[in-house]
Amino acid sequence: MTGVVVLRAGLSVLGQELEADLQQKLLAYLALMQKWNKTYNLTAVSDENGMVTHHLLDSMAVLPHLWPGSWLDVGCGAGIPGVILAIARPQWQFTLLDSNSKKTGFVQQAVIELGLRNIRVHTGRVEEWRPAEKFDGIISRAFSDTGKFICLTQHLLTENGRWAAMKGRLENEPTPLGYVVERKIPLQVPGLNAVRSLVIAAKTRERLEW
Repeated sequence: MTGVVVLRAGLSVLGQELEADLQQKLLAYLALMQKWNKTYNLTAVSDENGMVTHHLLDSMAVLPHLWPGSWLDVGCGAGIPGVILAIARPQWQFTLLDSNSKKTGFVQQAVIELGLRNIRVHTGRVEEWRPAEKFDGIISRAFSDTGKFICLTQHLLTENGRWAAMKGRLENEPTPLGYVVERKIPLQVPGLNAVRSLVIAAKTRERLEW
């Protein structure tokens, strides 16, 4: 099957509708990643169908559990999930951050070539970054652990914002003082023979400590 067929079938299983032009933009993003991957080693998955499953559908699976507003993707790497979510939700705003300048360079090029006006890119360490505005949601894919993810980014979240941690298997991780896990959501990614889940967390009134 071609990438577009795998994508359409996967979106159907997920119960999601996405306009044909946005589907084509997602596939154009993968094609650009394949091109740059030869030099910059952006992903270990090299074939188109595998990239559709492991990157596009894996990211799209979390979308129904997210909320409108401004988003920060921490440790975005080649732009996953931030670029994919930004294409699917052009009315939301996304900032993609990574300390690896080669990867943010690729993301910036993808933003330009795909005409993604709702994405900003920042290169640097998240714990040192102090932007003028905070975010309604902070997301990361496979961060080391949820507690560290929260503590390193707490200064970037609005008072009523929440974190969305994309994980593999749900585990009982240590919980730093000052945040509460609202939901642990098991996910089914079409065509992916691996456990996926999403953890939604929010601030409490106490100061976060780790």
